[in-house]
Amino acid sequence: MSDFPFFLAAGARRDYADRLAALFGLQRLRARPASDYWLELGDDRLELVTIGKHGAVYAEFVEGAAKHRREQGGGRGQPVAKAIGLKSAKTLPSVVDATAGLGRDSFVLASLGCQVTLLERSPVAAALLFDALDRARSHADTADIAARMTLVHANSIDWLSTLAPEQAPDVVFVDPMFPDTDKKSAAAKKDMQAFQQVIGDDMDSAALLAAAWEAARKRVVVKRPRLGAPIAGMKPSVVMEGKSTRFDLYIKQSMAKTD
Repeated sequence: MSDFPFFLAAGARRDYADRLAALFGLQRLRARPASDYWLELGDDRLELVTIGKHGAVYAEFVEGAAKHRREQGGGRGQPVAKAIGLKSAKTLPSVVDATAGLGRDSFVLASLGCQVTLLERSPVAAALLFDALDRARSHADTADIAARMTLVHANSIDWLSTLAPEQAPDVVFVDPMFPDTDKKSAAAKKDMQAFQQVIGDDMDSAALLAAAWEAARKRVVVKRPRLGAPIAGMKPSVVMEGKSTRFDLYIKQSMAKTD
């Protein structure tokens, strides 16, 4: 149980709030807090809220940036799609997003036809994802995409380590939060500020990479800031650099050739 503070605003659905609290171990509050972070369910959505630092943080698959990427994102030519091997794929790979966060990359991959399992160990992030998926499933423009997205609230290392061989995904995608995250870019992103404060850094990234490598059939893809430190323990077989982001690819066939 997380006991993370959770406030139900006037007019919000009490039955839905009860469900969220039970699923993610949230602590129901009688009054809105005066400081720190809390989850708040309003008429429209679930949000991670604080006072004075930045606006509310929430996961969104229907409107805003998600809608723009869905309609004008560039299809299989998008960097994350190329990184997981979609550009020339004849069969769409199954994907596990081992650090789902707010689910943006997962949504892109699902919008391109992939079956995506979103793993998230933080009850706060998992609750935000649950709410976003709930809203996306009820919207005509995104219902089919959301149907390809499965949320699992679990520790990724444990979950990947217990997969049966027939359940293994083709690709495991990892986008860890590091203590050395580029401060200049992070300072402008309210969701990153909030997650650094509430969720913290992924200090077990090396163990996660090892578990992902054992579980994946074809490749592991690690997303990093372009100048960010790689995950310790393994050398990538391919590095794809963009203007601000880098993808370190650990490809099974390539690794086998170099062993």
